[in-house]
Amino acid sequence: MSFMDTLKKNLGFDEETREPVTNYSDDLLENDYYIEPEQAFYEIILIRPRTDDDMDYVFDQIVEENNPVIIDLGFLENEGPDAFQMAGEKIKILRKKHNAEAISICKGAEKNMVILTPSRIKMIKKG
Repeated sequence: MSFMDTLKKNLGFDEETREPVTNYSDDLLENDYYIEPEQAFYEIILIRPRTDDDMDYVFDQIVEENNPVIIDLGFLENEGPDAFQMAGEKIKILRKKHNAEAISICKGAEKNMVILTPSRIKMIKKG
């Protein structure tokens, strides 16, 4: 199973559990109003932050937009301890004050990948 297949399965996008699509077009033609179904999808942002503003964007995506974010902290880690510490502090605030979850995906010489999710999305780390 590939990384993307595992990620899709863990986030609930696997084919077996997908609910059938409801066709609302007949209802639109018969009625003068339309009730939009609850939004069931969200964006997964992939970003390699290089500045404090990039980390603010990540923060906003988690807190305000409720979108999961995959970040590569490799650039900030190579820039020096101040930049990397700033990113770590923002992740710490997300986890403590906003109940976000953070799981390290991989760490290497050039990459330090972390997935951050808002509190409404539960991640389970297996194996």
